Amino acid sequence: MLEVVKKDILNETDSSMLESSHSGSYGVHEAIAPQNKHYLFAELNFPVTVETEELAWKEKITRLHLLLTEKESAMDVPSNLEARRRLSFFANSLFMDMPVAPKVRNMISFSVLTPYYIEDVLFSMDALEKPNEDGVSILFYLQKIYPDEWKNFRERVGLKNEDEMKGDSVWEEKLRHWASYRGQTLTKTVRGMMYYRQALELQAFLDIAKEDELMKGYKAADSNTEEYLRNERSLLAQCQAVADMKFTYVVSCQQYGIQKRSNDARAHDILKLMATYPSLRVAYIDEVEEPSYGRSEKVRDNVSYYSVLVKAVPKSADASDRDQNLDQVIYRIKLPGPAILGEGKPENQNHAIIFTRGEGLQTIDMNQDNYMEEAFKMRNLLQEFLVKHGVRTPTILGLREHIFTGSVSSLAWFMSNQETSFVTIGQRLLANPLKVRFHYGHPDVFERLFHLTRGGISKASKIVNLSEDIFAGITLQLKLLFCFNSTLRGGNVTHHEYIQVGKGRDVGLNQISLFEAKIANGNGEQTMSRDIYRLGHRFDFFRMLSCYFTTVGFYFNTLLTVLIVYVFLYGRLYLVLSGLERVLSTNKAMMKNNPLHVALASQSFVQIGFLMALPMIMEIGLERGFRSAFTDFVLMQLQLASVFFTFSLGTKTHYYGRTLLRGGAQYRATGRGFVVFHAKFAENYRLYSRSHFVKGIELLILLVVYEIFGESYRSSLAYVVITVSMWFMVGTWLFAPFLFNPSGFEWQKIVDDWTDWKKWISNRGGIGVPAEKSWESWWEKDQEHLLSSGIRGTIMEILLAFRFFIYQFGLVYHLNITNSKSFLVYGISWLVIFAGLLVMKGVSYCRRSLSNDYQLAFRLIKGLVFVTFLSILITIIAQPHMTVKDIIVCILALMPTGWGVLLIAQALKPFLRRSGFWSSVRTLAQYYEMIMGMILFTPVAFLAWFPFVSEFQTRMLFNQAFSRGLQIFRILGGGQKKDKDKSSRNN
Repeated sequence: MLEVVKKDILNETDSSMLESSHSGSYGVHEAIAPQNKHYLFAELNFPVTVETEELAWKEKITRLHLLLTEKESAMDVPSNLEARRRLSFFANSLFMDMPVAPKVRNMISFSVLTPYYIEDVLFSMDALEKPNEDGVSILFYLQKIYPDEWKNFRERVGLKNEDEMKGDSVWEEKLRHWASYRGQTLTKTVRGMMYYRQALELQAFLDIAKEDELMKGYKAADSNTEEYLRNERSLLAQCQAVADMKFTYVVSCQQYGIQKRSNDARAHDILKLMATYPSLRVAYIDEVEEPSYGRSEKVRDNVSYYSVLVKAVPKSADASDRDQNLDQVIYRIKLPGPAILGEGKPENQNHAIIFTRGEGLQTIDMNQDNYMEEAFKMRNLLQEFLVKHGVRTPTILGLREHIFTGSVSSLAWFMSNQETSFVTIGQRLLANPLKVRFHYGHPDVFERLFHLTRGGISKASKIVNLSEDIFAGITLQLKLLFCFNSTLRGGNVTHHEYIQVGKGRDVGLNQISLFEAKIANGNGEQTMSRDIYRLGHRFDFFRMLSCYFTTVGFYFNTLLTVLIVYVFLYGRLYLVLSGLERVLSTNKAMMKNNPLHVALASQSFVQIGFLMALPMIMEIGLERGFRSAFTDFVLMQLQLASVFFTFSLGTKTHYYGRTLLRGGAQYRATGRGFVVFHAKFAENYRLYSRSHFVKGIELLILLVVYEIFGESYRSSLAYVVITVSMWFMVGTWLFAPFLFNPSGFEWQKIVDDWTDWKKWISNRGGIGVPAEKSWESWWEKDQEHLLSSGIRGTIMEILLAFRFFIYQFGLVYHLNITNSKSFLVYGISWLVIFAGLLVMKGVSYCRRSLSNDYQLAFRLIKGLVFVTFLSILITIIAQPHMTVKDIIVCILALMPTGWGVLLIAQALKPFLRRSGFWSSVRTLAQYYEMIMGMILFTPVAFLAWFPFVSEFQTRMLFNQAFSRGLQIFRILGGGQKKDKDKSSRNN
């Protein structure tokens, strides 16, 4: 306030004021000549007569008025948390160690490359207003997630309510942009990356402008567009020319040519982006049918492929030609054949990299964002290419990421905190002192010439290089292996914290699981790659260990964590069933084996996931204080973060282990949408059946059997700690998908899910029937990886299935009805299993041959089978030595054995298909799937009876504003629905 009054309103010179420098955008004089020092109010520099300076004065007076009338605390200004976070980081980053920025003319030039396929470019009004099954639209969701920003938007456009926008194309366009800037759309990414050009224009203005032009300010030069159109040598034209020399932005829209020909709305939105940002360039693959002449002189159509670079047609000076609806070809390069030979994203990047310019290259994904204040520091960052980090200059500059989707849901908040610790404290440690930071981040800047002369920045070969960030591509894991190659060839990867780039993450459990499955598959392929082998041979001992534990070692340790649980339970089960535990429990040396108890108890805490939260707590503590870190940690635990991270442990373990055993890595599209939809029970079952549900039920059976027969740890604290952690993991793996599923405990949703499940499980498969419509099609597709596993994979599958037979062998001899220890008892148990399989085979045959023409006979046969089974069961129960415990043990022994038979049959699928037994295997598998579905569905349906469970779930999944708004919305929606039903009945 003192500075505004003394420096701007009063014509007074103060030595302390003269030393400060100000931005030219406010039209502030850097120095005022001392005039009339003895008369402080002799001459007022107000009012201002120059038109260009008058605008700047009005801004100063408005700012002074705000300072005098603001009642909020300085810590609460601005009120928007995101704005406060950005300003705080920018202010703190100015005190960090960064190179001095050169003039724009002397800076290192760079390009930004973004691959795009068919994602959302700009939200349409239909997509924004279309309600989901709960009646919640994306627009309603955004209004509740960002209430202050929605209020500011309405004030900015001058609207009191939302209904005024409908029908007005201008306001609807503004609303579409407002929503798209808060989603994960291409429009948001392009706007963020084009901040680089705006920042360079402003910085070029400060470098080029003379004193009188600086007095007018950059806004005055920017507003004088007519002068720019008339005079190409104007100041603004010079600034834009310098910015264009130093910055190029290419968006590789692979399907843009097809979208244009099909009149797709996304093509129109891309064209609008090019018209909005004239320096934006779009590359795409064009397929053209051209006539070719062979030796027979016959004309035949031949498909030719071109890499095409286009821009928007420049605006003309004609006032009537305001809207640009055409693009203009800049380059058109013929390709030798189809461009997409490997994985889609890296190939999409490879064909467009020739259109980039400059010495630096930033590979940005299409779900990222950038900030204007961070763009100002790009000159400083590029100077790092000239600074030696160690013995050589860097070839990849690592940047920090900010996950902007953290406020969407509780799961997004968990992922945001986890990613924040990974891209900050983790990357700092990897870069210095470990010197094993490979390219983990999306916004990292490559030394373009170094990488183009060493094979490019993407390795797009199929399956092997699936995770393109790890191998230097564009999504989170395929960039690393090319950085392996870069390191092997003398490259250096660094990390810098003084600049950050926004990044969107998956916000729903299913999306997160698909993403983690892709990453785990990629790490499995890395484990078997020659690049890791070469690095291991060339690193010294300490760097080799650091490389291991920061790449594939993390997933391998995760796999060991879960395997230890299996080994522990099967080992304890062996001790119990063999009688060794009873002998050991009487041994005094084993009764007080405290070190073993402590080791097992600490293992349980790793399973629950507390140790994994330590880096996250440390990073939040360093940035915002340890009180905030502790508060966030407690809130995360109350929102069941341990359940989420334990479930994630199972996802990583399954897909990493399966890739090691059988390969079969594949790209998994996660989507960029908002988690405002309810996933059906059948969808969750398809996604998590083999990775979590089957393993969870197996561990559940082992825990129940150990609870029935175990004795030694019953009285110790170690038993409680160990078994509680395992029970927690089992419950998490079985029910976390339903706990984190929006509207997962609403009764009407449960009824609809059960109907959909029955329809899916009973539908016949076949050619053209997708896995989403039929269980049979899904089951056949789920076994495709077994066909390519080879002989060793088949033998390994059979050997792993034998654990169920050994387990059965131990249980059948603990039945009270079998006093004999003869091997004949084990043989009789197999006769019972084969008898059950034969009955199932007979019922399946009767269904195919009799169900269509002889319904009565088929129903009589089914009734006879049921009565016979019931009679045998009653007869067995009536035996004097038969107990309830024996019945439970029989079920626990025979059910896993049947699953083991099923696993072996699936491994021997080609042989069984030729012998004609495959239909019986399919029937057995269908019965098992039904049983597992019932085990999972029953507790969920029971909890859905209680209304408070659904309300608790909504509060846990979403933030408070959305939860409150959703509850009110449902109340109002229910009232409206009742009124409509009443009026329809009256009519």
